[in-house]
Amino acid sequence: MDRRAFLTTLGLAAAGSQLACASVAQNAAPGRRLRRVGIQLYTLRDDARRDLERTLVDIAAAGYKDVELLSSMNNFGMPPARLREILDRNGLRAPSTHVGVAELNDLDRQLADAAILGHRYIILASLPGNERTLDDYKRWADRLNDLGQRSLTHGVWIGFHNEAYDFPPINGVVPYDVLVERTDPALVRLQLDTGNMAMGGRDPLEYMKRYGTRYWAFHIKDAPSLGASTDTELGKGVVDFKRLLASIDNIDDKLLYVEQETYPGAPLDSARRDYAYIAGLTF
Repeated sequence: MDRRAFLTTLGLAAAGSQLACASVAQNAAPGRRLRRVGIQLYTLRDDARRDLERTLVDIAAAGYKDVELLSSMNNFGMPPARLREILDRNGLRAPSTHVGVAELNDLDRQLADAAILGHRYIILASLPGNERTLDDYKRWADRLNDLGQRSLTHGVWIGFHNEAYDFPPINGVVPYDVLVERTDPALVRLQLDTGNMAMGGRDPLEYMKRYGTRYWAFHIKDAPSLGASTDTELGKGVVDFKRLLASIDNIDDKLLYVEQETYPGAPLDSARRDYAYIAGLTF
């Protein structure tokens, strides 16, 4: 018996009234669907490099409502004011952006761009390749706390996005866990990349049980198997998105972005199929 049916049974036993019966009828309605679906622009990076405006038009036409930008790629050379104009014209929001270490070193510039583009989150995409010891993860947690304290004075959150390499243990300790537990939830919010976590050999549902309240943004990405070296189209891998979405509290207040990094054909075709899958999923 699933949770909804169990609660319905309890309601009937407790009330035994016509009001309870009406509640049962309401609970029998079809499950919820996502109100908004976003896309990480890295999914269409090659298209965006050729023609960012055309790519944003295609994103809106596919049904997406939000776009997570790529300040770490300087948004393909488009000035923030011009980019905001194109987003607005196509009914798109850009609630967050991915940045690299260089961008975090110039946080004032990132916050100024965020004010123009409407970002609520500036998210560190990954740690530098030469800074991945346990001490590095501790040091970066402390730095993210400091940056978060600064950014919140501008109404913008600092976030951290996981990569697959954050999960293999070092001396029996998972580096990602070190960073999560050392960052202050009042200063730093987390973005769960479901596919990267699966490729790192971890089940996203298990991490939702452990740290679910810490996740305010998501990369909706699939993987062929735990520990796989590449991702895949949504619904063709091992991530149980139905259960995952159902486990997210206050999901309408969270940011969910489709992301796919490898493709069987044209990236835009995959992005369209990914949208159809996740937008049509009930949970």
